[in-house]
Amino acid sequence: MGGRTRTVSASSDFSEYFHEINDRQVDDISIEFFYKPHTITLLLLSVGTMLYMAFTRDETVSHQNNIWTGMCCATFFFLVISVLTFPNGPFTRPHPALWRLVFGCSVLYLMFLVFILFQDYETVRSILVFFYPELQNFTIDMDESNWGQNCNPLTFDKIWSSLDIFAFAHLFGWMMKALLIRHYGLLWTISIMWEVTELLFAHLLPNFIECWWDAIILDILLCNGVGIYIGMKVCRWLEMRDYKWESIKDISTTSGKVKRALMQFTPESWIQVRWMDSDSPAKRVLSVSLLVIAWQLTELNTFFLKHVFQMPPHNPFNAIRILCLGPIVAPTIRQYYLYVTDRRVKRMGTQCWVYICITLSEAFICFKFGRELFKQTVVTNVLIWLLLQMVITFVCVYLCVTWNRRREIKDVGNDSGLGLNSSVLDTPQPGEGGRRPSPSADRSADLRRRAGGVSARDRLNAVASGAAPRRSVRLGGAVSEDGDRF
Repeated sequence: MGGRTRTVSASSDFSEYFHEINDRQVDDISIEFFYKPHTITLLLLSVGTMLYMAFTRDETVSHQNNIWTGMCCATFFFLVISVLTFPNGPFTRPHPALWRLVFGCSVLYLMFLVFILFQDYETVRSILVFFYPELQNFTIDMDESNWGQNCNPLTFDKIWSSLDIFAFAHLFGWMMKALLIRHYGLLWTISIMWEVTELLFAHLLPNFIECWWDAIILDILLCNGVGIYIGMKVCRWLEMRDYKWESIKDISTTSGKVKRALMQFTPESWIQVRWMDSDSPAKRVLSVSLLVIAWQLTELNTFFLKHVFQMPPHNPFNAIRILCLGPIVAPTIRQYYLYVTDRRVKRMGTQCWVYICITLSEAFICFKFGRELFKQTVVTNVLIWLLLQMVITFVCVYLCVTWNRRREIKDVGNDSGLGLNSSVLDTPQPGEGGRRPSPSADRSADLRRRAGGVSARDRLNAVASGAAPRRSVRLGGAVSEDGDRF
């Protein structure tokens, strides 16, 4: 009796690739206890906590305290359900539950924004006062910061006095942006365009008014430039590392086990991302341009929300929002990158989808509740801003494509001199003993090969030993999530 042959359609392959970036599973589990569901234990602990809080606390303290406690418990249960049901996203380190929790926080924040969008200004203001009573009598005019004053003459003391906590936060923020985007061209484009944005929106936001040396020296060169440089150097160092993970069970020494446990909080692997390719299609060029514009919009939302709802710079809401959006952006950028560069990914990741909704919802809230502010808008400045955004972004994209084309031609020439032609590198090798690898191994190898998932050190070692890694000479094109998980 003949066996039935199972066929796999192209659409199922596309769904599998989407599943890898939207709900990646852990490939190699060392300690199974940490990856078992534990749903019954979590249910008992959650219900027990709820019962304890409901029947032991004093409900006569205040009406506000009851509302606050109820909101905290509702948020707690929502996040528990998020850990149980939401997808992992593209990352698995240090644990998939962490990224399910991050996704739950993003959904919760989106629901909060949608609720705010359908309120009036006084209601929103009262909600903020409920959380932060110090806002009761605060107005934006009470901010006594001296914006753009005493610019000349330029002295070292002025620059030194400007290096406050916000400057170091600015530096750290650009280091994180470099770790996420990993492209000098895009990073410098976003950096320069943000200074242009501050200049053209200064008539609406007073804290955008700054001295010329503040914008050029402190922001672009020191905070942005040094942050980008450090972040990219960290990326290069991570690309050169050897990622050979040993199970904690196989380590005999206590110090080795502790080190392995701490290393769980580091990337599992790392590759060089390539936003631009020499033959980048129009979709990728447009998508990368939209990324730059969306980044500017996200930054603008931060300042407009603070100004429209009259919050001082040191208000905890600003810091909490930034700290929450930071982990949300990491899987968002990864999913967006794969959607743009990998032609097999036909759907946008859920975390990316939710983050886009968050950004647009914040913008809608700013427009709705800041109508009086936006009536003062100089239309010419906005039109110039939009024009510069499009022109500078497309110029950046064009230069990146041109640079990659020249570098690929040079790499092909160097590889041909070493005898590593593309036909050899792209040809899959049979398994040991003439056996064909399993379909899952084929898919994994294909993902790594398309991603360029071979570190620079591995490639140099392979060239020295005469065994070239199976990697395409042209590194552009589809890049899978297999090479970068953190």
